[in-house]
Amino acid sequence: MGLINNLIDFILHLDKDLALIIQNFGIWTYAILFLIILAETGFVVTPFLPGDSLLFAAGTFAAIGSLNVLILFFLLALAAILGDTINYSIGKFLGAKAFEKHPKIFKKEYIEKTHKFYEKYGPKTIVLARFVPIVRTFAPFVAGVGKMSYLKFLTYNIFGGILWVALFIFGGYFFGNIPIVKNNFSVVILIIIVASFIPMIVEIWRHYKTKKSSQ
Repeated sequence: MGLINNLIDFILHLDKDLALIIQNFGIWTYAILFLIILAETGFVVTPFLPGDSLLFAAGTFAAIGSLNVLILFFLLALAAILGDTINYSIGKFLGAKAFEKHPKIFKKEYIEKTHKFYEKYGPKTIVLARFVPIVRTFAPFVAGVGKMSYLKFLTYNIFGGILWVALFIFGGYFFGNIPIVKNNFSVVILIIIVASFIPMIVEIWRHYKTKKSSQ
């Protein structure tokens, strides 16, 4: 419980926490941000790490000259793309073994259903998942388990990664230091986290309506 509280506190006070990181680590801040984004997107066990909010906060510090916005953009886009690639590979090469070792929990039919789902909705899912915390971490893993075509996955992985990082880095860069945003940073971060779920919710609702109307 203490870890969760500390994590929530860290996310809601990213403006102060990131300032301390920049002050204490200087240029190594880029490496720290790279590793956080890589881990948040690349490892199935780390969906709790900050993603959207961290990118936005980093963009706000770039606006005041503490960080270079272009270095941030290219470096963190690379981290996001590599992260999803690692996650996909874990799902592809190790995920199926979990189904084999624990057939009662992980049924083979799940792999087949996952494969069909991603072959039909995969590209859209990979891009949309980028903007949904937690789902962002599991989507590439499930794509790997379902043996989604790697070239198809890579194409939308690159597109989604660049779009995700660009939206939040440059969003923070251009809007993060507006007085009303700067003075209510914690509220803005909460709004970003909540808003991040909207694209997937809209897509699920549209899919539900389409399925219902076809019955």
